[in-house]
Amino acid sequence: MTESKRVQIIDGMRGFSLFGILLANLLIFQYGIWGKDEIEIYSLSAVDSAAYKFVKIAIEGSFMPIFTFLFGYSMVKMMESLKRNGVKVWRHCARRFLLLIAIGLLHSIFLWEGDILFFYGMMGFFLLLFLKRSKKTLLIWGTALLMLTFALGYGVIEETVAEKEKMADYVDATKTIYADGTYTEIMDQRNNEDPLIMPDYLYLFILLLSPFFTAPLFLYGMYAAKAGIFTRPDKEKPLYQKGALLVPIGLLLKSIPVLLPETNWTGVAGTIGTSALSIGYICAFPLLYIKWPTSKINISFEQVGKLSLTNYLMQTIICTFIFYGYGLGLFGQLGVIANILLGIMIFILQCVCSTLYMKRFKRGPAEQLMRMWTNWSWSGRIRTKKPKPFDRVEGL
Repeated sequence: MTESKRVQIIDGMRGFSLFGILLANLLIFQYGIWGKDEIEIYSLSAVDSAAYKFVKIAIEGSFMPIFTFLFGYSMVKMMESLKRNGVKVWRHCARRFLLLIAIGLLHSIFLWEGDILFFYGMMGFFLLLFLKRSKKTLLIWGTALLMLTFALGYGVIEETVAEKEKMADYVDATKTIYADGTYTEIMDQRNNEDPLIMPDYLYLFILLLSPFFTAPLFLYGMYAAKAGIFTRPDKEKPLYQKGALLVPIGLLLKSIPVLLPETNWTGVAGTIGTSALSIGYICAFPLLYIKWPTSKINISFEQVGKLSLTNYLMQTIICTFIFYGYGLGLFGQLGVIANILLGIMIFILQCVCSTLYMKRFKRGPAEQLMRMWTNWSWSGRIRTKKPKPFDRVEGL
């Protein structure tokens, strides 16, 4: 399999994950980052309630880890490219992660509370500790941390009356401000109001531990890159087929905390199901390339994936305009079914625009900025005394 074909599969998978991320994020865009989990406040219809459960089971929490996996994968490929060109890996990676942190801060402060770029930039520095480790080490660490994450799902968190009242007041205020407020009022609500009753040290504790809880899929992605997975799809087909069996298993496990009463073990089932479904999706996607190598759907996913950072930011701009008071002000009004249909229409629009854009340009504006900053050159190319061919590593 050619290197360009490997990149096509990775780009396509990145585009596929962006589609699922958009559908999951639309719950946040319409109901708020806290309101989406207090959905009873919005009095959904029976049909919307069913659609909400579908999103919770099949989509939410299981597409972002695909992006996470690809971040780790691309990080290793970037290292290989930088080494071939004889430049310092750590320096280029550090610049890349610093820019992600900066964009993430701007994104979260001025546009939307659901940003992931800041976290990805921070995780990049954490992952530098594993960049030169062997495949075996990456697999062991990834699996060990995944088991720890499963164990942390055990138990039931009981909210106090005060906590429930504060959350309800916060969601009610968000409904009004996000639907009818000005840009400044919405930004103030987003940045200054906190519905949780927690001491500051607990926030710091969670921040320090979060890399360990979220690292498994990053590490699995790094392992896959070092193992050369996705370079021989025909030979690797049995591996993909076995991994795809995790899709129904993941769906079954994720449905337990959504459909059944909460117990000490429902959280464990949901946590295992979330990761299992993500890995199942990762393994199932290459089967589409084997079955339909020239499918227009696959090509559309590729075009969106090549512009992943640009398209991710555009999703925020489009959706905040639709739902927030300084735009159409539809916050909390569409319902979940309409939300899903809206997400499909937005993604189709991104497929069309990305395809047309890539016919004229090699990279998106955000991707070009990332390359210019990372490689410290106006052209975006790696600065070496003896230029050599290098891989394209797009996306986050």
